[in-house]
Amino acid sequence: MTKQTESAPITSLYVHVPFCAHKCEYCAFFSEAGNGGMINRYVEALKRELVIVAPRLKPRTIFFGGGTPSILNLTQLESVFRTMHDHGLGGAEEWTIECNPATVSQDKAKLLRDFGVNRISMGVQTLNENLLERLGRIHSREMVFKSYDILRNAGFDNINLDLMFAIPGQTMEIWQQTLDEITQLKTEHLSCYEVIYEEDTPLYQQLQAGEFDVDEDLACDLYDRLIDHASESGFRQYEIANFAKPGSAAAGTDPDFACKHNINYWRAGDYFGLGPSATEYVDGRRTRNWSNTELYCEQLEKGNRAVESKENLEPLPRAAETAAFGLRMNRGWLFDEFEGSTGFDLKNVWGNEIEELVTRGWGEEFATGFRLTRQGLRFADSAAEMFLRG
Repeated sequence: MTKQTESAPITSLYVHVPFCAHKCEYCAFFSEAGNGGMINRYVEALKRELVIVAPRLKPRTIFFGGGTPSILNLTQLESVFRTMHDHGLGGAEEWTIECNPATVSQDKAKLLRDFGVNRISMGVQTLNENLLERLGRIHSREMVFKSYDILRNAGFDNINLDLMFAIPGQTMEIWQQTLDEITQLKTEHLSCYEVIYEEDTPLYQQLQAGEFDVDEDLACDLYDRLIDHASESGFRQYEIANFAKPGSAAAGTDPDFACKHNINYWRAGDYFGLGPSATEYVDGRRTRNWSNTELYCEQLEKGNRAVESKENLEPLPRAAETAAFGLRMNRGWLFDEFEGSTGFDLKNVWGNEIEELVTRGWGEEFATGFRLTRQGLRFADSAAEMFLRG
């Protein structure tokens, strides 16, 4: 990977759709219940933002996240997709849209495929009805299987399923049952996240009120079971929370069904971020849009992008971030790859941090690079802090 120049096209696009039918108990992302008028206004604003960035954008990967992108109706989705098509933004190698199982239909699945969407990320979280209710999810376990079949019948051959572990009330037995049922579906990708208790969420407030306790030992055991089960089921872990079918990919390389869009984040690539609250990184500058849909729309209606903040990153702090994010991946960093990307020598600049991680058993240095061990990946956030501090 080489450093971007200001004339180079941007090849990754993230679009944030902020609307949800119901905000989940654990969610700290910017999302809101939207009425028809506000959603239509957002769609028009998003189309304006797409047109603004189109001259510089040649997407290899596209990711529509949320919120719940699949909450948009057929007319709204088609309007956005036609704008993209008219401005040369279709045909991405990988185009992902997040879906809630309760918002998948045959007509919607066909529309997505017709316009070139070729990867679906469906938010399952759990197949246990009690835990779905605990999390505030609007779908049932049966909706998961029905929606999965609809997507397969529509021609989707690259489906990710999101799962959560360490949910309050989740036991090893419940977790194993979910893993068994999910892997029987023979999906191509799994994203599995530990519950995080973010402030200003109902789940955090319940924790603070003493309604349940966090069992760190159980969380570690659940994660270990996930890694073992995924491997036994033919998945290859390529990032802390992500597992993909390898296809024909050789050992030591990214699996064929790995999410290329997210890999661009972890390798510190440039990307455009559109929609309320979206962040982007282009030409050494990080920007963030307003986390307010009405403000977002107002700015685009005036012909401006709805940027709330801008930050120019100096080369060394950016390289530290690059090191930290890249170590989330099982393959870590090759020394020459890192230097080609950032201009800095990983081993020389962060030699003390590498040595400390090796001493702890969290890191492994090999002839051409450095990576975290299985134990180190479990504590990747702490490892990242060491590089950012250094």
